[in-house]
Amino acid sequence: MLIRPGVWNEPMSAIEIPPKSIARLNALGTTAELITDPAALGDALTCLVDELQAIDQACSRFRPDSEVTRLREAGGRWTGASPLLREALHAAIRSAAATGGDVDPTVGASLDALGWDRDFAIVVSRTAGTKMEAVPAGGWRRIEIDDDRKRVRVPAGMTLDLGATAKALAADRAARAAFRATGAGVLVNLGGDVAVAGPAPAGGWPILVADDHRTPLDAEGEIVAISSGGLATSSTTVRRWPGPTGDVHHIVDPRSGVPAVEVWRTVSVCAASCVDANTASTASIVGGAAAPGWLRSLGLPARLVHVDGSVVLTGAWPGADELAWAA
Repeated sequence: MLIRPGVWNEPMSAIEIPPKSIARLNALGTTAELITDPAALGDALTCLVDELQAIDQACSRFRPDSEVTRLREAGGRWTGASPLLREALHAAIRSAAATGGDVDPTVGASLDALGWDRDFAIVVSRTAGTKMEAVPAGGWRRIEIDDDRKRVRVPAGMTLDLGATAKALAADRAARAAFRATGAGVLVNLGGDVAVAGPAPAGGWPILVADDHRTPLDAEGEIVAISSGGLATSSTTVRRWPGPTGDVHHIVDPRSGVPAVEVWRTVSVCAASCVDANTASTASIVGGAAAPGWLRSLGLPARLVHVDGSVVLTGAWPGADELAWAA
């Protein structure tokens, strides 16, 4: 099975990571954060920046020189593809298969039609009168990958959006690369997609769970800890922009081409990798009321926050036994 539980620790009461071992930057249209031993920070940060630049070059929907843009412009022809793009596409296809298509990398045209057709800072500055329409996803099974000949083909007119799984993949790759380069334990957080690698601090890596990934680490809220794998949070509260009849959020139901019905405002999931965690958290937003049962069937620790603020917990998430009646 693709989506596997991660290694979970008890909740922590305080964050005890030395401030000088934290680096932050803006990348991929979000915030990037790296935490590691102070002596390893410089080399680890180089690994992170290299991975961010590579994933942006391969997978950006908005860069005119990206590989995803070249695919869109290829008119259905086979196009040479780097190992990283092919890895990202394989990861996206596995996520689509594991979720029955709830997480689909072919929603690019859907997002374009809803108004997210360029950098997010421009999208949110538009007026509410922008015309929008529903465009269902192109269909993940129509993506063809030829690893032997290092090429990819998508049907003419299809636009890929790898924003979810590619960002999580970048977090996984950056954490592993930094650990290999330094031998130190590493935590990478890309806009709420968290990956860890190497030896964890005593008690695990502390993570503040919040609706917004920009929430300061010392803010009040639930703090949990993981010692391996990843934790991802998907939310309908942050990436929103004005539509003709109200705000639109970015998590699309691939079948309809419109934003998923807002049952949960935030879903956080722990899994064996950041890609697995992101796949499960995104699919849970799309799955709506059925999500808790699906997460339990996979044995995944998760925290789902309803739009009314009520909380449902699954798996080994701290307090899940006490709140089991709420699901």
